[in-house]
Amino acid sequence: MIGTIADWLGAGCLVAGALLALAAGIGVLRFPDALSRMHAATKPQVLGVLLLLLGIMLRLRSRADLGMILLVAVFQLATAPVAAQMIGRAAYRAGRLDRGLLDADELAERGPGGGSAGPG
Repeated sequence: MIGTIADWLGAGCLVAGALLALAAGIGVLRFPDALSRMHAATKPQVLGVLLLLLGIMLRLRSRADLGMILLVAVFQLATAPVAAQMIGRAAYRAGRLDRGLLDADELAERGPGGGSAGPG
């Protein structure tokens, strides 16, 4: 009985994760500038991957598999924000954004490049 419930919950997580990954892919194709695309590529994609991993965990249920899946989840959570930060910084410095879409531009007052290497 518990195995059947876990299988159904796992299937639900797999479907939800796949839909979030699909939404992220559509957002990357449809959004107008690099910062919007970066947002679409990181926010729903990370949650989608975590839901997929949870669904896999609920379906497999062996210790070796669970350890590997948890390791993948930790690396996903550790690398996605850093990658998004670097993509955003590179897009800002290269001018590959629509400034009209920004509500506030805190980096503009720092001058060209949008940041400094030292304390400021």
